[in-house]
Amino acid sequence: MSGVPASAPAAGLAALPMPPDAPPPGACIRSERPEPGLAVLTFDPPHRSLAVFDAPLLRDLDRALAEAEGDTSLRGLVLTGRAPDQFLAGADVEAILALEDPAAVHAIVRAVHGIFARLARSRLFTVAAIGGPAPGGACELALCCDRIVLSDHPRTAIGLPEVKLGIFPAWGGVHRLPRRIGVPRALDVILQGRVLPAKDAARIGLADRVTRPEYLLKVAADVALGRERCARRGRGAYAWLVDRNPIALALIGKRAREAVRASTRGHYPAPERALDLVLGALRVPESEFAAREAEALVPLATGPVCKNLVRLFLAGEAAKKRARTAPGAGKIEVRQAAVLGAGVMGAGIASAFATAGIWTRLYDVAGDAVDEAVLAHRADVARALQRRRLQKHEADAAIDRLDGIRTPEGFRRCDLVLEAVAEKLPVKHAVLGEVASQVRSDTLLASNTSSLSIDAIAEPLPGPERVVGMHFFNPPKRMPLVEVVRGTRTADEVVTAACALAVRLGKTPVVVRDVPGFLVNRCLGPYLDEAVRLFVDGADPLQVDRALREFGMPMGPFALLDEVGFDIAAHAAASLHAAYGPRMTPSEGLAGMIAAGRMGKKSGHGFYRHDRTGRARPQISELNHFHQKGTAARALSAVEIVDRLVLAMVNEAARCLEEGVVASAQELDLAMVFGTGFAPFRGGPLRYADSVGIAEVVRRLEGIRQAPDVQARGEAAARFAPADLLRERGLAGTPIHPPGSP
Repeated sequence: MSGVPASAPAAGLAALPMPPDAPPPGACIRSERPEPGLAVLTFDPPHRSLAVFDAPLLRDLDRALAEAEGDTSLRGLVLTGRAPDQFLAGADVEAILALEDPAAVHAIVRAVHGIFARLARSRLFTVAAIGGPAPGGACELALCCDRIVLSDHPRTAIGLPEVKLGIFPAWGGVHRLPRRIGVPRALDVILQGRVLPAKDAARIGLADRVTRPEYLLKVAADVALGRERCARRGRGAYAWLVDRNPIALALIGKRAREAVRASTRGHYPAPERALDLVLGALRVPESEFAAREAEALVPLATGPVCKNLVRLFLAGEAAKKRARTAPGAGKIEVRQAAVLGAGVMGAGIASAFATAGIWTRLYDVAGDAVDEAVLAHRADVARALQRRRLQKHEADAAIDRLDGIRTPEGFRRCDLVLEAVAEKLPVKHAVLGEVASQVRSDTLLASNTSSLSIDAIAEPLPGPERVVGMHFFNPPKRMPLVEVVRGTRTADEVVTAACALAVRLGKTPVVVRDVPGFLVNRCLGPYLDEAVRLFVDGADPLQVDRALREFGMPMGPFALLDEVGFDIAAHAAASLHAAYGPRMTPSEGLAGMIAAGRMGKKSGHGFYRHDRTGRARPQISELNHFHQKGTAARALSAVEIVDRLVLAMVNEAARCLEEGVVASAQELDLAMVFGTGFAPFRGGPLRYADSVGIAEVVRRLEGIRQAPDVQARGEAAARFAPADLLRERGLAGTPIHPPGSP
């Protein structure tokens, strides 16, 4: 391919950063002629374990397409990946983070559109042969082909998840997808950031054929050369009744916009920009695709929302990668496990284990709890089967892998035993001690504790080096974070094995030190306590919850307290106070409510009234007599309310970083976003502090500490004394996150 001249699009790619290990021109695309009339282009970059659209690959794709187009002996062209479970991983996400210049973003979009347009207008019959994931730019490339053939490999999936990174599919996706599957379905895929399994993609018309992995290239070749008929599903009358009907589009757009604004609250601009582009897509000629998309993308790709979402994505990927590459990785593999305790957490964890392919024994002395947990697991699997997330044989296997037992036996073959019993040290000692005598000496002993010391749990157990914390969050099958807690005697390979297990479950592990509250609950405690203090001082829970939702939290602090349960929140607050002294002094505001039988959602009454349908209703009149100190908090503005709660969290997060509770600011922010839902578009509490300015954060903390109602707390006002790290960075004028860090 070295003899093919560079095209105008390739020249525009100069704005993309070239990796330091970039291979020579032509090395990223393997071009073959397996039979007369057919060319196969295989994405095979030597500098990447997984092909992505970086500068070298785009350069070589442009040259390879030009060469194929110029070969008059060819009739068909197949694009494929180098392995049955690989195609392309989309755009180079690290490059997105590095782009700051609007002109560079504009040039790159136009350049990639030029390359893709070459494929879309090719005289050859083009087929994308996809095995494995094809997200984002990989899907947009496939949309330029005449046909898309997918393998039914379990890893095969295709879609456009860009909105989850704060952008939209700007390499033709917002225009080509509506043409292929219609406006309503295109909106669903793009606005939800969906990546669909092979059969679901074929069902909606995103793919034209699904075949076995071993036949993928043969089928693609037959289609490309016309030996096998592969008709593209048309829209028929719907193309005119819906896609090109102004009245129908106006109605669809109105409903979609209402849904977008309800879910984003205006914090995420990408879905609205994508919505506008999709609604107008069918009225725009292909020659205008690039200009429309480039103009709309530039402010998004260079803005803070995109950068923060990309940083979180990269931090999550790095955490998962460390679990696979850390010293000791692969030495301990969990094939069989036992979960002790069939409550909400234990049942959910056991179900997650079984669904992930781990043979699991769920033990509880309460037989009814075991039976309910097994039935709930079967119901979850049935729903996954109905929604096509599992195939029939996978669903049957997931059900078979969970065995509920009522006597503590049969643990000899277990590679891991995890307890999820009551948060009482004697109880944990009793259940782990009973099982420890039955298992092998190398069986991992894990605790799902949220507040107790791993060292204290390990103290009486044989082999304390194999004891590790795995703190799941409720609900355990949905929440993406697992805090892996390293005790002072926990072996490195045990920590690695726990992280690898979390990744296998589809979770993101963050390793934390064994300190009271660990990381997430320690930072969340001051946030929730400040909310209760505002309530005691007369604040309206609805106003406070509204202010924090507008800030970007998924729910307000009072709604969260209702979900957690007042008794559990009070116990956690008392534990933090015992560990950290005056600054963690809890408000007494929950005590009276607990005494009155108000426990939150579990009792049907908390700060809200909860009915059997799960709906929460305000109950202001019922709460008035729980205000204890007057009306001081009613004078606070929404901004002041947010500062009271969020800066209390930021300050404690800075202390955690000072103490080395977690390895880096990036991991701390990741844990807080995944564990508490801290506004993702803000990047986490420490990234938020950087955006405000550390000196300004210190000033605001000092202002809150000097407020009369805070001074009235006495020593407890220390909560708002700025952490040393904040003072140092504020004086130096430097951020917490090093410049240029992901």
